[in-house]
Amino acid sequence: MGSGSMRVLQATAGMIVLAVIWQILSMTLPPFLFPPVPEIFKRTVEILITGSLLIDVLLTGGRIFVGLFGAFFIGAVIALVMARSKTLENFVSPVLTFFQGIPALSWVVFAIIWFQGTEFRIAFIMIMTTLPAFTFQILDAIRSMSKDLFEMTMSFRPSRWTLFRFLIVPTIVPGILTAWKVNLGNAARVVVVAELVGATGGVGYELLRQQQLFDMAGAMAWTLQLVLFVLVVQQTINAIEAWALSYRPVSERSI
Repeated sequence: MGSGSMRVLQATAGMIVLAVIWQILSMTLPPFLFPPVPEIFKRTVEILITGSLLIDVLLTGGRIFVGLFGAFFIGAVIALVMARSKTLENFVSPVLTFFQGIPALSWVVFAIIWFQGTEFRIAFIMIMTTLPAFTFQILDAIRSMSKDLFEMTMSFRPSRWTLFRFLIVPTIVPGILTAWKVNLGNAARVVVVAELVGATGGVGYELLRQQQLFDMAGAMAWTLQLVLFVLVVQQTINAIEAWALSYRPVSERSI
């Protein structure tokens, strides 16, 4: 059995154990605290097959992508500038570090005070909370390029496309994809906080409704929607990584 299959089996076993513990608790504690696992599963499936409810999941997913793409492109530009100028790096890096220390809830408060429009507020919150990490990770990826290898490649006078395809992309793609996987989890947590304030749809809004109804099964079902969304996107990123880094040994790609 390969290491990949073993990891899948171990992960599945861990989830089964968690579900069993939850089910045991549901048999000994009130159902409004620990609803039975079948009830949670039923509510989860209902959301997936009910169009009006699935729209809320897709709405949250869209907000995550808007925030991540915005932070990625802005962070890439800032990282390129920082890589070219040590002076600008010394100026910008402390600012980004300062932003990184601001809690997501504080950005929510700032957005409510500064801006009108729910979608713009959420996009602002998502970008500001993920921008520092994207910038630093892309900067590290750019600096991981070997200067000796770069100079040797330039000695062949390659075209810009050849240089980009055969040197820059293989060097920075692993770091960028890792940045996406890390920030995806952060964005999924932040978007719920952002949607709790002022949003009229989305997973965070539905979680707030479940809390008002004291419906633990519904809260768990909506939470699982976000978890499933993150897992699907992460697997998509893994597939892109496997395709983009297919030239590398399998053992090296799995690290």
